[in-house]
Amino acid sequence: MPQTIRAAVTRAFGQPMRVETVTLADPGPGEVLVAVKACAICHSDITYADGGWGGTVPMVLGHEAAGIVEATGPGVMRVKPGDPVVVTLIRSCGGCHYCAGGHDYLCETMFDLDRTSPLTDGTGAPIGHGLRTGAFAEKLVVEQSQLVAVGGNMPFASASLLACGAITGVGAVTNTAKMPAGADAVVIGCGGVGLNAVQGARIAGAASII
Repeated sequence: MPQTIRAAVTRAFGQPMRVETVTLADPGPGEVLVAVKACAICHSDITYADGGWGGTVPMVLGHEAAGIVEATGPGVMRVKPGDPVVVTLIRSCGGCHYCAGGHDYLCETMFDLDRTSPLTDGTGAPIGHGLRTGAFAEKLVVEQSQLVAVGGNMPFASASLLACGAITGVGAVTNTAKMPAGADAVVIGCGGVGLNAVQGARIAGAASII
């Protein structure tokens, strides 16, 4: 049965979010219900909420989350109820042209969650599934490819940072720059992404990191 949960809803760009009671649909085929235990705030959420990327309101933002799997829809194989997981905005089918080429983040498949948000308000009107996640909420529903199970000893606040800041910073070094071992790296700015770029450079074998 659909659940009523609390979520921070963006009703107008540039205005404060409002905590509201909303309805979250059950997970469909290939989808997973997660109880959110921690959610970081990414600059992308702020830019979106301020109207920098356009789009349609109302919506529930938040895409850098960690929590516990509460239920799974038919066909879910990657996780099971009770698993601690990291939740990310990257949704991929694994079989399209881009996924087959190792570029899952460019997946061109249209999922059910792309067509219909699992969130509705008290009147039954749809609320946008912001950044494909809607994690500024007590619970969320996402496609199973958006989840990675993590060790039970990792604090949820730390695990949530892996969903965006860590993969962005490390990926900038290993995937975008393709920095070879023995190279020198310069990182300008050491916020969440910058610190992970430093870590990525260290992992990649940088001779020096400035």
